[in-house]
Amino acid sequence: MKKLLLIVFLIAFGLQSCAVRVVERNRADNVVIVKKAPRNHRVVVIKKRRYYTWGGKYYRRTSRGFVRVRV
Repeated sequence: MKKLLLIVFLIAFGLQSCAVRVVERNRADNVVIVKKAPRNHRVVVIKKRRYYTWGGKYYRRTSRGFVRVRV
């Protein structure tokens, strides 16, 4: 009886994977945040998302200000 329980225990826990999914995000250490957009900014819609552009750079509006993004 003990051997049967041991075999069932080993099969039940031996088939489970111990792998853990690890996702690494490459975040830049130097994030550019602009509090207020200049007067000459333009609003551009790309794939149903609104971007603000000035000086050849693209920005997304957040609660902290405008964050520079790559499009």
